[in-house]
Amino acid sequence: MKIQQVLNILNGELICGKSELLEDEIDYGYSCDLMSDVLAYVQNNVLLLTGLIHPQVIRTAEMLDIKAILIVRGKKPSEDIIDMANERDIVIIRTTHSLFTASGLLFQQGLLGEEIAHDEIHL
Repeated sequence: MKIQQVLNILNGELICGKSELLEDEIDYGYSCDLMSDVLAYVQNNVLLLTGLIHPQVIRTAEMLDIKAILIVRGKKPSEDIIDMANERDIVIIRTTHSLFTASGLLFQQGLLGEEIAHDEIHL
């Protein structure tokens, strides 16, 4: 799915990101507010869905080469966060949908979640 499609499906607002980045493809979605879980489990080309608007989200995305972050519940990141994302060519989109609803709408349109192998689960 292209990042532009995510924007359209969720009636989202583009907070930052060059227009050419909207044509980038993403393979999976990952919904999470625990950046430690993102670091532990994300392995592929994902869209990160989160309710967090903290610099650690951008740092995590940079470490994992995440191209786009979707911020839910209409939260607006600070200018510092937007500047960090722009410097790293990370797209930020926001939507008024909840994390659950946004994930469901994207899944319904064909964006899958990344599967985690049973031997990787640490309970």
